[in-house]
Amino acid sequence: MSTGSRVLVGYDGSVESERALHWAAEEARLRGLPLDVCHAWRWPYPDSYVDYEGMAIVKRIGEHILDNGVALVRSIAPTVQTRTHLMDGPAYAALMHQAHGAELVVVGTHDDGPAGSTALQLPARANVPVVVVRRTGTKFGEVVVGTDCSAGGDAALAFGFEEAALRGWRLRAVYGCWEPSAAPDGDLGMYNDAEKVRRVCAARLENAVAPWQEKYPQVDVHSSLVMRPPRQALFAAAETADLLVVGSRGLGGLDPLALGATSGAVLQHVPCTVAIVQPAP
Repeated sequence: MSTGSRVLVGYDGSVESERALHWAAEEARLRGLPLDVCHAWRWPYPDSYVDYEGMAIVKRIGEHILDNGVALVRSIAPTVQTRTHLMDGPAYAALMHQAHGAELVVVGTHDDGPAGSTALQLPARANVPVVVVRRTGTKFGEVVVGTDCSAGGDAALAFGFEEAALRGWRLRAVYGCWEPSAAPDGDLGMYNDAEKVRRVCAARLENAVAPWQEKYPQVDVHSSLVMRPPRQALFAAAETADLLVVGSRGLGGLDPLALGATSGAVLQHVPCTVAIVQPAP
C-alpha cells in the first residue's frame, strides 16, 4: 500500500494513548515514515465564558503533554522523525483534520470493555486505515484478517499482508461464511446444502487470498473457512491474534458514516488491537 507520507497518532497522556504511541512509533520506524503526534485540548466551559488566561493554561498543559509524547517516542524509536500538532475541539475531529495524507491513524482504547468514542467515530469517517490499540507487544506473532470476499475484505487483506510482512508475523485469513446475505448472486437456497456452501466459499476465499500471497511470498499464510457467522468466527480468531484487520463495511453496508455490524462488533469486544480499513474507491 504505502500511499501516505506519515503516521498519525492521537495522544493525551493516558495509559491507553501511551500504548497507541508505542504502536505508532514502531509503525513509523518499520515504514520509514515520520510520526505526527496530535493532541486535542478542549475548553471545559461554555463558549460564552471567556477567560484568556485560563485558555492559555489549558494550551500550555497540552503542549506539555505533547513534549512528553515526543520524549517517549524518542525512547522507543530514536530514528523516527517526530512532529506535533496541538488542536482544539473533539479528538476525533482533530484527527480527521490531520488524517489527510497520512498512511494510517493510530488511537488507543481501553484494555477491556467497550471502545471509547474516538475509537468508534474515527474508523467510520476516516478515509485511511485506523488502528485501535488495546495492547502492545508481540504475544502471538499473528495477524488475523477477516474477509468476506467483498471490496472491504480485499482492502483488509491488503493491509493485513503488509503488516505481516513488515512485522515478520504469520497471517490467518478468516472467512466466516455462514451468512446468507453474502450468498453469491443472492442464491439463498445454497444454504440448504452445507457442503455446497463450503465448496463455493472455499473457492472464493482462495481467489481472494491468492493475489496477496503472490505479492508477499515471505508471509506465512493460513486460510480458514469457518462455517459460522463472521462475527463469531472473528471473535474466536482474535483470541490468538496480535492484530485483527477488518474492512469498515463488508457486504450489505448502507450507511457511509457508520461501521458495518461486524467491524463495529469486533472493535467493541475483541481483546486485541484492531485495524479498520476502508475499501478502495
